[in-house]
Amino acid sequence: MEAKAGKYLTFALHSEEYGLEILKVREIIGYMSITKVPRTIEHIKGVINLRGQVIPIIDLRLKFGMPEAEVTEQTCMIVVEALKNGVKKQIGIIVDAVSEVLDIPQEAMESSPDFGGSVDQSLIQGMAKIESNIIILLDIDRVLFEDGDIPAELGDVEP
Repeated sequence: MEAKAGKYLTFALHSEEYGLEILKVREIIGYMSITKVPRTIEHIKGVINLRGQVIPIIDLRLKFGMPEAEVTEQTCMIVVEALKNGVKKQIGIIVDAVSEVLDIPQEAMESSPDFGGSVDQSLIQGMAKIESNIIILLDIDRVLFEDGDIPAELGDVEP
């Protein structure tokens, strides 16, 4: 899937800047207490109760193989609505800090460079060049569901 011009929510992970389509974002909340779920993969931190709805929480740093970070005042959760087999699921992702919403024009977009077989490029929609910065634009559906690690009963959205 190629990145297209539009509005993207940008956020920091480690020392990198990432973006995801604003239409996938349901809300941004401060870091809150997470209930652990037994026998889940390390990057699935557990679930939260958000206004009566159980939302699974993924630590995006751990998912991407980065070192775990201490929770700070900037640490937050982005609740996204992702598609899995045509069904909408709400999932929370932990990020270091939310930056801003950018309106990225098509001329700032570039395809993901070819890294050979060492990088799973299906997770990346493309790159955006904004001033001297590069923002990695994620395909959040693939990031969350590419390896089937979200249990089916977690994150279902009511129709």
